[in-house]
Amino acid sequence: MNNAGYPLPAKEAPARLRVLLINDTAKKLGRLHSALLEAGFAVIDASGPGIDLPEQVAAIRPDVVLIDSQSPGRDVLEHVVQITREQPRPIVLFTDEHDPQVMRQAIRCGVSAYIVDGIQAARLQPILDVAMARFASDQALRAELQARGAQLAERKRIEQAKGLLMDMKQCSEEQAYALMRRQAMGRQQKLIQVAEQVIAMHELLGSASQP
Repeated sequence: MNNAGYPLPAKEAPARLRVLLINDTAKKLGRLHSALLEAGFAVIDASGPGIDLPEQVAAIRPDVVLIDSQSPGRDVLEHVVQITREQPRPIVLFTDEHDPQVMRQAIRCGVSAYIVDGIQAARLQPILDVAMARFASDQALRAELQARGAQLAERKRIEQAKGLLMDMKQCSEEQAYALMRRQAMGRQQKLIQVAEQVIAMHELLGSASQP
């Protein structure tokens, strides 16, 4: 209760992370699953070699993917690449493989955390916290790079349209740009939309003039 004698509102329990656990080898079956349950995670278990990992992720839509693998093979890493490209999630790889080259390859493929000999319940929450933070940082960087790429592509198309207008109207660069801006404002469109229309019209006229 508070000082006025009224009961305090109950705090909502934080939502449990939905963890998709992939056991890549039967040798370790159950050890990571037990540690996750002990740590309080909601675990969806998929065991055995030959699992279609991207299909599992698409069907279950987990918050995080954990892979328990004695030594991550080519198939596992190819699945990681596919997930990272098509349906990105934080991915944590638990393994006995100490080879730094394998670790670097796994991280390049999209693994957020590479853990060697780390199957203890007390360590799982900090490990997942770090993996999810790194994943969020990577996604933000990727989005920024994509936005910059899109802006660069738009500028190139606008420059192309401006050059076409200069040829068609026999005007200066400043006049062509001012004309495109007036059209964009008058039509309540973005400048890139006007540029695409100019380019499309030029291509249409060019194809119509060909025999």
